[in-house]
Amino acid sequence: MNSSVKKKKIWLISVFIILLTCYKTYKPMKLNCIVVDDSAIQRITITKLVNESTLLNLIGDFANALEAKNCINNNTIDLIFLDIEMPLINGFDLLDGLKTKPQIIFITSKADYAVKAFDYEATDFLQKPISKERFTKAVKKATELHALRYENHEEQGESIVIKSNLKKLKVYFSRIKWIEAYGDYIKVVTDDESHLVLSTMKGFEKELPPGKFIRVHKSYIINLDRVEKFNSKFAEIGTTKIPLSRNKKEEIVKAIENA
Repeated sequence: MNSSVKKKKIWLISVFIILLTCYKTYKPMKLNCIVVDDSAIQRITITKLVNESTLLNLIGDFANALEAKNCINNNTIDLIFLDIEMPLINGFDLLDGLKTKPQIIFITSKADYAVKAFDYEATDFLQKPISKERFTKAVKKATELHALRYENHEEQGESIVIKSNLKKLKVYFSRIKWIEAYGDYIKVVTDDESHLVLSTMKGFEKELPPGKFIRVHKSYIINLDRVEKFNSKFAEIGTTKIPLSRNKKEEIVKAIENA
């Protein structure tokens, strides 16, 4: 056997071993999830669908928001299947009390809540009774969004996935200069271009890392790291002057100085 054939054979064996190792160690990504619904029948129905899915790992199911919050605070939860109308604390109030929000798939019998769910950046909105086909579609959307958010983010830091012009885009927080209210949309201004996103300022602000961005005006959120100059009236990012709210002047100036 000549040396070139021998080298090729060794190379093929090496590739085969690597592929075999990858095959043995590869596990499909599963999202850790919980189910929160005060109806026992609905919880049983949803948990059954969760357990049948190869993309989900059920951490627990809860009849009320207090038990769910305790679980969320003590575990890594990627996705919540959340009922809205519950006694004492409803689904929206539960989310308002969380510092870090997992993805949310709302589950309710009333379509009227769909508009408010939009303010909470819901991944999907399922109306009862839930079909397996519709459930599967929502789960697929959640896993795709999870992958977009967390894959290959080490280079430029953390990122966010936005939907602009019917396309999903990954935008790194470090490249965002400011966010501006734009009618029913918001305008995300980055180093490269601007993206119009159908969202509220309040909803988008919740997705931003605390300490890096601050709401300086009812119409503006700025990246503190990108501020070049500021005074009592404006913060300058490049050639753009962003107005500062008089009501929050001291808080804003302190945040910029400490950035």
